[in-house]
Amino acid sequence: MDETNRVRDDRLTKLQALRDEGVNPFANDFQPTHTCAEVLAGAAVAPPPDMGALGDDAARVRIGGRVMARNLMGKAMFLRVRDRSVGNAEDDVQNLQIYVKRDVVGDDVFALFKGKIDVGDIIGVEGPLFVTRTGEPTLMVRAAQLVTKSIRPLPEKYHGLVDVETRFRQRYVDLIMNPAARQVFRVRSQVIAFIRDFLGARDFVEVETPMMHPIPGGATARPFETFHNALSMPLYLRIAPELYLKRLVVGGFERVFEINRSFRNEGLSVKHNPEFTMLEFYQAYATYEDLIRLTEELLGGLVQRLNGDGTTTRPYGEHVVDYKTPFARFTVKESLVAVGGLAPEVVDDPERLAAALTEREIHVKPGLPYGLLLMLGFDALVEHHLIQPTFITQFPVEASPLARRNEADPAYTDRFEIFVAGNEIANAFSELNDPIDQRERFEAQVAARDAGDQEAMYMDLDYVRALEYGMPPAAGQGIGIDRLVMLMTDQHSIREVIFFPHMRPE
Repeated sequence: MDETNRVRDDRLTKLQALRDEGVNPFANDFQPTHTCAEVLAGAAVAPPPDMGALGDDAARVRIGGRVMARNLMGKAMFLRVRDRSVGNAEDDVQNLQIYVKRDVVGDDVFALFKGKIDVGDIIGVEGPLFVTRTGEPTLMVRAAQLVTKSIRPLPEKYHGLVDVETRFRQRYVDLIMNPAARQVFRVRSQVIAFIRDFLGARDFVEVETPMMHPIPGGATARPFETFHNALSMPLYLRIAPELYLKRLVVGGFERVFEINRSFRNEGLSVKHNPEFTMLEFYQAYATYEDLIRLTEELLGGLVQRLNGDGTTTRPYGEHVVDYKTPFARFTVKESLVAVGGLAPEVVDDPERLAAALTEREIHVKPGLPYGLLLMLGFDALVEHHLIQPTFITQFPVEASPLARRNEADPAYTDRFEIFVAGNEIANAFSELNDPIDQRERFEAQVAARDAGDQEAMYMDLDYVRALEYGMPPAAGQGIGIDRLVMLMTDQHSIREVIFFPHMRPE
């Protein structure tokens, strides 16, 4: 029998003993009055000459939390308790110390703590606060109860839970043992709350659109497919909410946003999870230039809110990223010269560009259109070098089936993507609202799908019909929430910022 099973059997024996004694090991009648953080921040009682000398008239608090450590000292015991309020520090001082003395709590309660409460159990304790001679805020237990009996043992204290596979498969244990992991998700919540406040203050309306689509659209990606029995029709988990949100713009919701779950039947990587969170928003009577300014305000304001001191820098790996505005800006072609190191005359000539990429051991498919050739060069030579926040604009129309053509040069679109620390964070463009042009682009996508491109878009005739009713000029943007949280928390795998990432079976 391995150690985990031996400990589990021992705890099951304790569980039954508690029930035999009339103790409910899964009680639901305890209500805390304070959190551990509130106690740690507010306790300032002078140390008593004897740690059992606090009188019965001393002010009491009630704390509920998980036992993280216990130290038996004859007729007394110190424990450390953790609740939801513990921050991202790893040291024990962030847990609340409690002191149990036999002469104070009585034989029965002390026997409970000594013989049947283990590390991992959840307890409720009540008593006055004091500060020990070493200066640590401590709760003197006057009354206590077991709230939840833990059957499985926690990982060993000093090694914690470090195995990556186990951390993600058993996130609940990761969150118990690793305060820094909990802090990541607190920041994630703060990021989403800031976005809602930011857009709400600018008269955007938050909406919800379908997650199951009869026709997948809004992005070039392979969808997950399911089947609706009652309707006898296939449905697809959405790859993006874009086309439904723009239908709402047609209907008069001129500023809308959705923080949505989207799904793409793609591989797993440090940047990709099949299920992910996006922000998409659309603003009528705006261009992509307006959204560039809005994005600078959003990211700059978010960083200052998280920092709390008005500064604009955040660490990411070996870099310090500065979100001070305005951000750097290049067109796709300019970036191939300024960052990718190609000569302007090479970038402007499809044949010379293809040859230059081939020389750099970048595979170029025969007959690749010039616009996609530019994007191939950008992906290989530019993207990973964009560390500081950088807007890339003027994408080729072949790579932008839903974006508005640039009026000065219709081979390109009024679109931008923003890159930070080598990662694409957002994609935005002035929206295509010409139904005839949109239908032609859908037809080109259908031809690409028929030729074997499983990520090409489907024809969506209802969306074309919506555009025929008239959509006001608008601009829209999508921001990957998971990647944004990775940046804000200095995490380098998307699994670190998703509570329960998808994984291969055990």
